[in-house]
Amino acid sequence: MQNNLVHMLFVPEIALSILSVTCLMYGLFTKTNAFNKSINFATFSLLIITVLVFFDFSTNFAFFDNFFSNTPFTKFFKILTTLGAASSLIISKNYFIDTKINRFEIPTLLLFSTLGMMIMISSKNLMIMYLAIELQSLSLYVVASIKRNSIESAESGVKYFILGALSSGILLYGFSLIYGFTGHTSFDGIAQSLSQIDSLPIGLIFGLVFVLVGLAFKVSAVPFHMWTPDVYEGAPTSITAFFAIVPKLAAIALIFRFCLEPFNNFYFEWTQVIFFLSVASMFLGAIAAIAQKNLKRLLAYSSIGHVGYVLIALVASSEQGLKSASIYMFIYLIMNIAVFSILLSLKKSDSYVETISSLSGLSKSNPVISASLAIIMLSMAGIPPFIGFFGKFYVFIAAIESQLYSLAVLGVLASVISAFYYLRIIKGMYFDDLIDSSSFEFSISTQSKVILVILMIVISFFILYPSLLTDIVANIYL
Repeated sequence: MQNNLVHMLFVPEIALSILSVTCLMYGLFTKTNAFNKSINFATFSLLIITVLVFFDFSTNFAFFDNFFSNTPFTKFFKILTTLGAASSLIISKNYFIDTKINRFEIPTLLLFSTLGMMIMISSKNLMIMYLAIELQSLSLYVVASIKRNSIESAESGVKYFILGALSSGILLYGFSLIYGFTGHTSFDGIAQSLSQIDSLPIGLIFGLVFVLVGLAFKVSAVPFHMWTPDVYEGAPTSITAFFAIVPKLAAIALIFRFCLEPFNNFYFEWTQVIFFLSVASMFLGAIAAIAQKNLKRLLAYSSIGHVGYVLIALVASSEQGLKSASIYMFIYLIMNIAVFSILLSLKKSDSYVETISSLSGLSKSNPVISASLAIIMLSMAGIPPFIGFFGKFYVFIAAIESQLYSLAVLGVLASVISAFYYLRIIKGMYFDDLIDSSSFEFSISTQSKVILVILMIVISFFILYPSLLTDIVANIYL
């Protein structure tokens, strides 16, 4: 439902574009500690944008109502995106400096990428949607291969670029078919055109499917997930953290809005595609992760599985589905920031921990860190009483209320399978012996420590006050 009294004020996006260019100039003309100053400036900028999004200003300045939507749903996801981007910069700062990937262009590129995501979330025109996706993607192609002396980083950047370009081509072809059959590029115009027909022409169905395939690449849903494990593994861990935390939020928000706004009356046509993407993502994410030895690849398959769960809420296509998806992505954000804040601070033999086997015996020397990581893994597996359980619980409730019993059962089965590889990490930390005599080193900044402590409290004790989150999403609508 679109509230016509609420208009999009483009102030946060304009402010972020100005701050992004300022960050670039600031880093360029700073003679010493350019990276340090740039990343601090970028983090502060993102926090300012969060405040601007939270407080809607009553002004006619920057009025773009025909191209952008401003609803509680878009506002919620934009706040998650800016907070996720700011958190990823904070927890990554020491890693960037320690691994000598301290180029001032990185925080600038991540700011531009975040700008693209914010426009993606609120766009209600196919052309604006495409430009936003490209702005977000082009910045990420560069940072994926930013470690120039690493073959793995270069390979991840090339794979991401080629597959991203392919998905963009598919997306554009879908847009051209939709425009050809409806004569509109705006969501409202497409919806109005479709309201005059009883069934979709075959060409328009093809256009819809092509767009969903292009968006499936962006959310890394199976079978369009092939870039995800390789890019997560090859990119520097700090960049992987950003990939895992932020772009998924914007892509999920966009795929929800694209299906539920212009094509809401033709539920059956797109639901079949989303149903398949959901089931395939849940089970491949659960099964393929079992064989992984690298932590970043495991988290890549984990993120693919999480996309499958949140797509259940889209198939439900209800008010409860929209709210449960918002809750799920909030919880997904919290768990990923927590796990990467540990991985970006934990070293062994002067190198950062990247394999599951390297965590063996962690509990013997770092009981607090191993307990924290164990709690995060149990939460990701969806085991009560931790916060991850509630994400899946609300999604399954949405499916059951929409009488999607088979999808709910398949979700529970996939969740049980996925518990294996999360528990394997805990088993390694607590029951396996140290592989070598090298000691663990946990070096974390004060800001990252504060974030980690807050998130661990939320993950562990959310069960005591779940209404804190459910009250926030109670009034969410498109």
